[in-house]
Amino acid sequence: MRSRQQRDLHAASFDRAADVYDAARPSYPADAVSWLLDGTEDPVVDLGAGTGKLTAALVDRGRDVVAVDPSPEMLRVLRERLPDVPAHEGTGERLPLPDASAGVVLVAQAWHWLDAERAIPEVARVLRPGGRLGLVWNERDESIGWVRELGELMDAGSAAFDDEADPVLAPPFGPLEKHETRWVQALDHEGLLDLARSRSYFITKDPDAQAAVIESLRRLMREHPDLAGRDTFELPYVTRSYRAARLD
Repeated sequence: MRSRQQRDLHAASFDRAADVYDAARPSYPADAVSWLLDGTEDPVVDLGAGTGKLTAALVDRGRDVVAVDPSPEMLRVLRERLPDVPAHEGTGERLPLPDASAGVVLVAQAWHWLDAERAIPEVARVLRPGGRLGLVWNERDESIGWVRELGELMDAGSAAFDDEADPVLAPPFGPLEKHETRWVQALDHEGLLDLARSRSYFITKDPDAQAAVIESLRRLMREHPDLAGRDTFELPYVTRSYRAARLD
């Protein structure tokens, strides 16, 4: 487990790679989004919205969305894509929103960056009674051999922010429900390299170490029997979604 200071350093690194992040990272599968939203009211707060991957999916469903993220550069990309969505700098520990103003708060690919002891009461503050907190992660399916090698070469294991264990939510949130979706993202050679370039643990490496990672990935694409000679790849994901209601 990394220290809070190390986590903050990695979280801040996304300011240096917002455009690459936006180009490389996948959105979220439709059935996961439907499950997270089922039975909820507007507005939807997309906390840790980043460049707006989940935000765009919510807008496409006609939902009233407010985006919150600590990164000015990530929000720049979001505002360019979704100029009509209110977008605020803020964190899960300090949300720039009024009390009881939201029907649901969704956190995509970001809950592990937060201090849960401070974020849980703050999220509860902005939710109406009976409102929902939803968490979602896209995770590469490393039960597949080449995907596991990809993670090792990207040095994903050393970051280890996405714990395999299910998250734990304290009161006033009720029991946690879970939903899983398996799907694939189509990538070409450059897209797979950009996926590495978009990771915090790549961004924070020195240039020589970054170059070594990129070369190792090029070699994987040239030499692995499941990838060699192919122009595009289907990268398998498992999307883990969680939801819990605010009980009081």
